[in-house]
Amino acid sequence: MNIRKVTLDDAYAICNIYNYYVEHTVIALDTILISEIEAKQRINDIINSGHLFYVGEINGKVIGFYHTQYWNNRCACTATVEESIFLDKDETGKGYGTQLFEHLLQHIDKNTVHVLIASIAIPNESSVRLHEKFGFKQISHMKEIGRKFDQWRDVGHWQLILN
Repeated sequence: MNIRKVTLDDAYAICNIYNYYVEHTVIALDTILISEIEAKQRINDIINSGHLFYVGEINGKVIGFYHTQYWNNRCACTATVEESIFLDKDETGKGYGTQLFEHLLQHIDKNTVHVLIASIAIPNESSVRLHEKFGFKQISHMKEIGRKFDQWRDVGHWQLILN
């Protein structure tokens, strides 16, 4: 898999990957599909804030992505960032999530980022396994934090202290 910085041209592929999870799973707690215009805005916002946004591709096709963003917009929390990784539904279980995660950890600036946070809608065993494989520890389990598909959904947080 080739991993490279995202471009605005990747917005359509990112929409397709992400919107599958919005429409068919509780992994993404959004309930409205994102448009290509909205995806471009999110890409711009993340890049302009100085955070990471990369895509993984095979034979020129985007099959996954990751990005980071501030976890909390409080000044004292700028050394804590939240990360998100998504794979094309047909490419899960093949090690691509691990490759994206390794890339993220190699490219995160450990001089400015102290803590990585992952917010995971529960249940999501594959995401939990991936994060724990890299040393993340569960630090919270919030009950009934969101509502999707007519059921209350829990969210957990996993944390990795980098330095």
